[in-house]
Amino acid sequence: MQERLTQAAPFDSIHEECGVFGIWTPEGSPLSPAHEAYAALFALQHRGQEACGIAVNNRGVIRCHRDVGLVGEVFDQARLDAMPGQMAIGHVRYSTTGDPRRENAQPVAITHVKGNLAVAHNGNLVNAGALRRALELKGGIFRSSSDTEVLVYTLVQERLKARSIEEAVVNAMGIIQGAYSLCIMSARKLIAARDPRGMRPLCMGKIGDAMVFASESCALDALGAEFVRDVEPGEVVVVGPGGQVKSLHAAEKAPSAICVFEYIYFARPDSVIDGASVELARQEAGKYLSLEYPVGADMVMGVPDSGIPAAIGYAKCSGIPYGVGLIKNRYIGRTFIQPGQDQRERSVRLKLNALREAVRDKRVILVDDSIVRGTTCARLIRMVRDAGAKEVHLRISAPPFRHPCFFGVDIPEREHLLAHNRTVEEMRQIIGADTLGFLSTGAVRKIARNCHLGFCDACFTGQYPMEVPEQAEKNMFESEIEA
Repeated sequence: MQERLTQAAPFDSIHEECGVFGIWTPEGSPLSPAHEAYAALFALQHRGQEACGIAVNNRGVIRCHRDVGLVGEVFDQARLDAMPGQMAIGHVRYSTTGDPRRENAQPVAITHVKGNLAVAHNGNLVNAGALRRALELKGGIFRSSSDTEVLVYTLVQERLKARSIEEAVVNAMGIIQGAYSLCIMSARKLIAARDPRGMRPLCMGKIGDAMVFASESCALDALGAEFVRDVEPGEVVVVGPGGQVKSLHAAEKAPSAICVFEYIYFARPDSVIDGASVELARQEAGKYLSLEYPVGADMVMGVPDSGIPAAIGYAKCSGIPYGVGLIKNRYIGRTFIQPGQDQRERSVRLKLNALREAVRDKRVILVDDSIVRGTTCARLIRMVRDAGAKEVHLRISAPPFRHPCFFGVDIPEREHLLAHNRTVEEMRQIIGADTLGFLSTGAVRKIARNCHLGFCDACFTGQYPMEVPEQAEKNMFESEIEA
């Protein structure tokens, strides 16, 4: 994992998870599910830029197209026009289990003895290794290295014993463990499901008589859909052939634990997740930062993009003026050829540049969402100093990362984290800031006002909401595939 993160990204940042979408349309609807899915995936592109796919159900026949690349690279008008149907599910992927190759792209579409099935999955299964080994001993053959294929196998096994696909989903939820939001499409039904702790977001909306599901409400907004509600933790929502909506619940009851990093970084700021505005949550984080780590300064500035709302919140609470001090180059995408290890500085400067006139001779408070390895923030601090800032005070709108995540967030192993076995003062010295302050774990649990769920903050506290493996490598199945 260390090698991949170092070579593939110009920043030592936390990567997005995945995004899922589903749509059911009534007979004679003017909507094209494939085109609606395409638009929704564009709105969810921030959640994954490695691969994407759309599966369409046309009168019981499921057709799927998926590939490595951005949504606009994988699909064009001709491709979408050739995918008619009444239902569709879609997926954008960032790999948290399994490497970024076409076989791991989603949705996963299969034919089994009782019919057709397609699945889109956001999250990570902590017992995927044990489940896969058990399936292989029964003759199961795997084509990918993703835990989603394990999930699909489990679902099919339960479907062979169940009276309906929704009953099979409920039963499978008693077997799989971890974080997941699912959009599932059978020959006649569209199903959305969320794990019993609600660790990954999922919401429901309507476009006239059409029903839609998405990881974030911003995708509903992009379609002009009416937000109905969030899918509850442990809930299975079924849209039947005539549009009837039915709700079932998994047998497991557990305390809710949505990933708090959705509010800090992952979700788009215009999304509302489980009743809480992401934008306002980030401003609240900045407010608490200003109360917990005040300092005299001339301006507050945020690291684009996710650090900006927290910087605004810090400025509002502290009374120190907010200003734009860093400009982001928005034309560097996934196809940008990364420089060698000896040119890491250039990769940062190609992505961000300091406004000299804004920061010259000023005491600056620089706000960012997190510190992973610390190399990027060290370069940013040096960049702002080179632009003429007298002082640079770094404020982080999250607690320090001290523990790995097993639920779908690509956090490196402990030894690669700047905060591992270091004090705040030791970290400050390494990155070169005049002062350094992290949001407290107590404050991070309060930023998402109106959210009625509990939070998972295990990457900060080490207090996991369920039993986790001692270690879980991102590419745990790769050696088997390559052999």
